[in-house]
Amino acid sequence: MMTMSINQSEKDLDYAETRPAGFIMKFSAQLTQLRKAAGLTQQELANSVAIHVNQLRRYEAGTAQPTLTPLIKLASRLNVSLDELVFANAKYPPSQELLAQFIAVKVLAPRDRRLVVALLNAVISHNQGNWPQHETDDIAGVCEE
Repeated sequence: MMTMSINQSEKDLDYAETRPAGFIMKFSAQLTQLRKAAGLTQQELANSVAIHVNQLRRYEAGTAQPTLTPLIKLASRLNVSLDELVFANAKYPPSQELLAQFIAVKVLAPRDRRLVVALLNAVISHNQGNWPQHETDDIAGVCEE
């Protein structure tokens, strides 16, 4: 039994070594910060996501990286997205309002979704100083459908 645990740790360390050092530090710091903000001890968080507390300690120390399944469980338990958990310092994190709007757009009828996308493309192009005629044509085409 002990050998299996050691081998798993070695696999985790090997995986961590293939990642950029900055990634490990950012993830481990973010995990620790989110856990503390949620008012959880390491033991409580580990129990709630069905991992051993020593494994969670390795994640927080930056000596191991979780695979996708524990990442999903951790993000869910900490009430954050995977992006927020893994990429805490993203250059352009979307606001909660914008995320809610994109979710609302996802359930629209296909024609309405195309209109929203065409409008977004037009506004973005306009703000970047690029206002090609085809953007307005795209919006007009969707509106005429």
